[in-house]
Amino acid sequence: MARPVPPPVASPCEASVRVESAGGEMRVTLGGVWRVTAEKPGWSPEKLAAKPDGLHIALGTDLGDWDSSLLLFIHEMRSWAEGAGVRCELEHLPAGMQAMLQQFTQACEKSRPADRAESFVATVGLAAADVWAKTREIAHFLGECVLSGVYLARNPQKFRVRDCLEEIQQCGAMSLPIVSLISLLVGLIMAYQSAILMRQFGADIYVADAVGLVMVRELGSMMTAFILAGRTGAAFAATLGNMRANDEIDALETLGIRAVDFLVLPRLVALGLMMPLLALYANFLGILGGMVVSLGLLDIPPAAYWVQTMSAIDLSDVATGVIKAGAYGVLVGLAGCHRGLLAERSAAGVGRAATSAVVMGLLLIIIADAIFAVAFNVFGL
Repeated sequence: MARPVPPPVASPCEASVRVESAGGEMRVTLGGVWRVTAEKPGWSPEKLAAKPDGLHIALGTDLGDWDSSLLLFIHEMRSWAEGAGVRCELEHLPAGMQAMLQQFTQACEKSRPADRAESFVATVGLAAADVWAKTREIAHFLGECVLSGVYLARNPQKFRVRDCLEEIQQCGAMSLPIVSLISLLVGLIMAYQSAILMRQFGADIYVADAVGLVMVRELGSMMTAFILAGRTGAAFAATLGNMRANDEIDALETLGIRAVDFLVLPRLVALGLMMPLLALYANFLGILGGMVVSLGLLDIPPAAYWVQTMSAIDLSDVATGVIKAGAYGVLVGLAGCHRGLLAERSAAGVGRAATSAVVMGLLLIIIADAIFAVAFNVFGL
């Protein structure tokens, strides 16, 4: 027995554009069903007999379902009107559609490549305004961290000790292999380069002075900070950025838990405590690398090398390196947490936040090192 043939289903009316002209004004009425998957009418202003004085966009009574294709068409007409100097009126559109159109326009402007045709003064002004805005953001975040630190110092029972210990393990113990390798190689390279120069003057023993002073005062803390900026700072930014993308930070704030108290302070304390210890460890390995080169290349006994190193280094040299390392650790933590909390809510935003955290951390380390150099010179350290 043959199956009955179902009656044909009436297809929804297609998207339509009705154009009416009167007195130099053009009224465009949109109707039908607008779908991205279906064909939509095209906007062809070149076919117009004359450029209108005004463009009125309205929705017809026959307008059915619509999606972003309708917004794209309206955006196309409005862009043409702005480029041609034609007045475009959208007051006939519902308020909700106007808001969505505004968001759509802003998204298109963000994805548009930057205009490089601006004057040099305008470019410098925009860059200066951007730097000033970012400086204010950093200052605001730093103030929040200071206030949070004071609050937790008065209420130590609210400090997340367990989270801090986990971060200490991640940025301390887990960083030992890469810190060991880099510090040993830096000591070897410095000793080898110094040995070539010192041998010309018969001052082989002063290789120990050069390696010891540079490692203790400068390179030990700086190389450790660079390593942790690329390793731990990026990890902080990626972790917090991922939490922001998943709305976990918003959930904490909804529950009345400040993200700075819960997420930032344990990380800052962990880096501030572990960076000086890692710097001391890097100093020792750098001196050890210099000792190995001196023994193999200059035939200097380890005992003589060690005695010369101790005679060249005093407690003030070690203290300057430790102070620098502690400051570098706090700066790396601030950069990583700051960029992570401001990350965009997307996978690409998390990646950009991690990259920005590394760049900002390295920049802050260099600036802090310059400030320390001037300050220690003033105080005679």
